[in-house]
Amino acid sequence: MLDRLPEYIDPLHLADKRGALKGRIPLKSLDRLADSLHSDEGTVAVELFFGREGRLAVIEGQIETVLVLKCQNCLGAVEWPVRSSIKLAIVTSIDQANKLPEDYEPLLVDEGNILLKDIIEDELLLILPAFPKHQDRCFVSNLNPGKADSLLDSDSSLPKNPFSILANLKNTGDL
Repeated sequence: MLDRLPEYIDPLHLADKRGALKGRIPLKSLDRLADSLHSDEGTVAVELFFGREGRLAVIEGQIETVLVLKCQNCLGAVEWPVRSSIKLAIVTSIDQANKLPEDYEPLLVDEGNILLKDIIEDELLLILPAFPKHQDRCFVSNLNPGKADSLLDSDSSLPKNPFSILANLKNTGDL
């Protein structure tokens, strides 16, 4: 097993040799993930095992990291721990991908080498939440710490029914 991960791999060759890879990939090298991150500091721990199940070449393993994402409420940093299992089957056509067992996700590969970081980055992009945010009420507490509770509980200037304004317009004929 390697401690340092190669940049390019030949997954079919590794599957034939029952290869294993273990190491870390810096988050800075994952370009497509960069837009979602608040900070690209840190690494992704990768542990992959290549093999065959019958004629099917497979990759199994796990990735682990802590992503620092942008909170969609306050645009601050949110730590998002990731620990995900990988179970990929190497295919060379869409027809092969359609015939895979349900346990496996397809990895479409032409002959030759592929970037290892692309496989890891794809897995991380699939795991990301659509709208990352803090567990607490970050957008309210940043307004004014002393008035945060009063804004949520009792704001008498807001109508009780959000559609009451429309009802008034309907009655006056201003619509």
